[in-house]
Amino acid sequence: MAAFRGPKVWLWRWRRNPLRRRSDALEAWVVLVAWAVTVLGGVFTGLAATQAVEHGLAQERAEWRSVAARLTEDARDEGATESGGDLVWAKVRWTAADGSSRAGQARVFAGTVAGTSVTVWTDPDGRLVTRPATASQARLRASLVGVLVGVSAAGVPFVCGRLLRGRLERRRMEQWDQEWERIGPLWGRKTS
Repeated sequence: MAAFRGPKVWLWRWRRNPLRRRSDALEAWVVLVAWAVTVLGGVFTGLAATQAVEHGLAQERAEWRSVAARLTEDARDEGATESGGDLVWAKVRWTAADGSSRAGQARVFAGTVAGTSVTVWTDPDGRLVTRPATASQARLRASLVGVLVGVSAAGVPFVCGRLLRGRLERRRMEQWDQEWERIGPLWGRKTS
């Protein structure tokens, strides 16, 4: 059974009280600042990360282009199933925007024969890239990154505030021990 602690008094560290110590007021300020920085820092950092990721993915959608390429070898997979639905790496050749011939590897369906036309994605320099994320995929990725970054950023001031409160608590306990060593022996005396 829990001990009765009396009615809960809101903002007790902020009220004038002869029993309130300076460490109580300091702890109140630590809690207030830690929570404010935790909440505001987490929200603003998460929103900034979300916007940065969305902007980067939108830029990729705008700059990356699909290009027709030709398979230069048969796409075989030694471990492929009979369905032929597995994607495998195969060599392809395409013409970049500047007119130069390029070669690389792209993912194609297993069993595709050499000379087949496939679609690959390239960046402005003509290098192979993955297919850019759609607008809905970009929103989902940006949201997930924003939440992860926001929670991570909020964790730093939260942990720092907890550590500071723990240090204040240890200091307060040491002060109480010192006072008890001084006052404790007087308990047993009679005052009359």
